[in-house]
Amino acid sequence: MLTSLLGSKEEAMSSILYNYKHGFSGFAAMLTESQSKDIAELPGVMSVRPSRVYKIQTTRSWDYLGLSYNQPKGLLHDSHLGEDIIIGMVDTGIWPESPSFSDAGFGPIPSRWKGICQTGVTFSASNCSRKIIGARWYTNDVDSEDLKGDSLSPRDSNGHGTHTASTAAGVLVGNVSVHGLASGAARGGAPRARLAIYKSCWGSSGSCSEAAVLKAIDDAIHDGVDVLSLSLGGNGYPEGSLNAVVKGITLVFAGGNDGPSMQTIDNALPWVLTVAASTIDRSFPTLITLGNGQYFHGQGINYEGGKETFKQLVYGGSCSRDSLNKTEVNGSVVLCYTPSDITSMNPRSDLVTNVNNVIAANGAGVIYAQYTTNILYVLEGCNGFLVCAVVDFEIANQILNYYQTSVQSLIKVSPTKDVNGPTVLSPNIAAFSSRGPSIIFPQLLKPDIAAPGVTILAAIGSSYHFDSGTSMACPHISGIVALLKSLHPSWSPAAIKSALVTTASINNEYGWPIEAEGLPRKLADPFDFGGGHVNPNRAADPGLIFDIDPKDYLNYFNCSIGIPDACDSTKPLYYLNLPSISIPNLKNTLTIWRTVTNVGSTDAVYESIPESPVGVKMVVEPSILVFNVTHKVLTFKVEFTATVKLQGDYTFGSLTWYDKDGHSVRMPIAARIVIQDFFADTS
Repeated sequence: MLTSLLGSKEEAMSSILYNYKHGFSGFAAMLTESQSKDIAELPGVMSVRPSRVYKIQTTRSWDYLGLSYNQPKGLLHDSHLGEDIIIGMVDTGIWPESPSFSDAGFGPIPSRWKGICQTGVTFSASNCSRKIIGARWYTNDVDSEDLKGDSLSPRDSNGHGTHTASTAAGVLVGNVSVHGLASGAARGGAPRARLAIYKSCWGSSGSCSEAAVLKAIDDAIHDGVDVLSLSLGGNGYPEGSLNAVVKGITLVFAGGNDGPSMQTIDNALPWVLTVAASTIDRSFPTLITLGNGQYFHGQGINYEGGKETFKQLVYGGSCSRDSLNKTEVNGSVVLCYTPSDITSMNPRSDLVTNVNNVIAANGAGVIYAQYTTNILYVLEGCNGFLVCAVVDFEIANQILNYYQTSVQSLIKVSPTKDVNGPTVLSPNIAAFSSRGPSIIFPQLLKPDIAAPGVTILAAIGSSYHFDSGTSMACPHISGIVALLKSLHPSWSPAAIKSALVTTASINNEYGWPIEAEGLPRKLADPFDFGGGHVNPNRAADPGLIFDIDPKDYLNYFNCSIGIPDACDSTKPLYYLNLPSISIPNLKNTLTIWRTVTNVGSTDAVYESIPESPVGVKMVVEPSILVFNVTHKVLTFKVEFTATVKLQGDYTFGSLTWYDKDGHSVRMPIAARIVIQDFFADTS
């Protein structure tokens, strides 16, 4: 019947791009609008929709997370560094010659591996190894423009895939730095894990076809990966990702880089881990000296240039092309400072534009004023062109006062130093990190967890560079998941997710609440970081887990995701046994049940400590859980009652279970009291 709709058998075959059989039953094809409508009406066809295109979204970070080589105990060593766990990377490919992917000391490829090493331009069979055990690439539906300058093979011309793969599972490489900055040993979270590469994103922009990503997930299920790391945007690719979870694969997704605006979170599905990005305890102070002897410390990444000299300082206003045309910029350092005209909630794009404008005007440097946020990695592109530094508005105003009151304004920007450790306030949630609640599933609390994603040093090509994004945070969690799977091979994806969410930190090492960068900076809440900032060693011993049979997910999703028997969408998602609760429509009283499994001491007693969201009364029954050899799984209920009649906004709380062994199992909670359904949030 399909052949009759598409013409001859040859025409039908040529129109089909990918066949799917491991994640779900289906295909991707080039169809006319009328053909797609005709196919949608065929018996047995559940859905037909267009393929979308999405974008791709450590010398210090792993020590910062408590996963140090020098520690004789803890998750890293107890898991044998993730020995033989297979991490699949769906990304822009890999640069196999990087020292981060050496297979020295690795044993035979695990016998359960069923994948292939697909060769291509500048990528031969010898580029696969005992570390990179498989590679595939997908171009059937990729725009020809995105293929220009890329290699028709698993080779990574973009750099993004190499960076993420080395962050997740790179081996230890000593004496790494970016021209002396952030020097140390670089490695991934699970250095003994194996890598399987699925190149689905192409070109300098990293365009990722939905059809290709689904095919990569489909192949990964067949090949036998344990973890899938997807540092790209999208909707979580439910057709493929749910069946991957059914097969025991944990999927880790980037949450997106559209923060700090609310309701921007990507990949919001209950069965995947969605990751927010945080800062680490490293800063890059850059000395700025004025001609009158005043000096300030901004932040920068300056490692190139000639002898330090004073240069002319000029004021460039917004540093738009128009404002720079009114100023003699040639050979000068330009102050970009317009506090009354902040053009973007996320200054990353503005900074890139300003730097390019100053380069075009033959400037010698940029002092960029911004509200407090971390965008330093952008400044690495200044080297070889400009000296660059970012400062806050207070320092910028003092520099402007000097410029306006001096006969000859001079300025000197010194090479950057780096500082790490407890003197650097961290972690903060990065301004660019996308925030919840989910637009599609407001009854689902997303993101799930936060991890380092700002100025992360990892492999690109055969060298090492900084990059930032939830793309960098995602492989941090992927590496940790690999360690947890090695330590607890029987744990399901839901159990691993629960362990991470319920043991995360909401305070820094000084006990201060974690902040979320933005305009303005604020205390972080569950829509910024989910359960909090990842704490790998605590996740290895969570005490209790919220487990889910993958079949249970089918009770909450309709036929549109293309999975048979998934047609009952009447249950709200907050009834799913997740380690978090989000109630977007609390009117009077709502009771939610949760079931926990004891994975700690056999005889354990847990006491509950509820912290109610503002305007909500929480009652937990029973308030004490008693586990023993015959009662390893117990159920409790939480009753939520609105204490005011108010058309309100979300407020936040938590429910934490404590035992005498030091376990602290914390569920983040978000609730919004409503009077009218489907109201416009105009407050």
